Amino acid sequence: MSSPSPSPSSHPKNTPLLPDRKRALISRMLQYALLYDLVKINKPFFSQHNFIIQRTSQAKPFLDLLDYDKLGLTFPNFNFNVSHHGDYVAIASEPLCLVGIDIVSFDMPQGETVAEFIQFFSSYFSTLEWENIVNAGTSNDVLIQFYRYWSLKEAYVKAMGSGLIEGLNKVEFSHTNWTNISATMDGKVMALWRFWLIELGERHCAAIARGPPTSADISYKSTLKKVDFTEDEYNIGLHLPNVDFVEQSVEQLVLILQKAFDSEPRG
Repeated sequence: MSSPSPSPSSHPKNTPLLPDRKRALISRMLQYALLYDLVKINKPFFSQHNFIIQRTSQAKPFLDLLDYDKLGLTFPNFNFNVSHHGDYVAIASEPLCLVGIDIVSFDMPQGETVAEFIQFFSSYFSTLEWENIVNAGTSNDVLIQFYRYWSLKEAYVKAMGSGLIEGLNKVEFSHTNWTNISATMDGKVMALWRFWLIELGERHCAAIARGPPTSADISYKSTLKKVDFTEDEYNIGLHLPNVDFVEQSVEQLVLILQKAFDSEPRG
């Protein structure tokens, strides 16, 4: 995601180039594995005549279904989002609502204290959020609290397909021990959004945001097949059951993609 300086995506998630390239490759593999597993397009899997994974001007990946009307798909806004940090790469998808996902590894800052590190981002949090962060307890507690709030804010921004993070202090998250998460914008409840925070392995978590297509960034909204829904239609999408993460190794992912290639008709 592109964002104005200072960049939250580059500073808290400052990782070596080679591992980051590996994560980016696995991210791409996950996108194609998802399409093979869920979209079930029967024509040649990587055929440019059926679909292309493209990016909006704000770097949001989306599926460009060139023959959408001919494929008989029952979901109007199939969209997905990927994230990678630390030991994990993840992908989440939705048939109607916008979806954003963000993974964080609770890495200790190098060359500065936790207090110095988080102070760089204080302007992105509400007064209450910031008090909850700095009063969390030990330096490690403060860091984890910071990352949890941060991942929720990133998931929200990524769901909209926006690279802009200005004004995020106006989006305030509330929770009960990091469950029953809700948010307000300028004090008004964001009733059309849902948020989750999931622990992943050791010292990692993933935040997921699900929201209305009308909230999409302009460049991203143009990629959706349907933006306006009745209240009943939208509530069906908003309250769809959540599926647990399926953890797979790189080797398992390669096998899935190999199966996709093997299933293609040969000319």
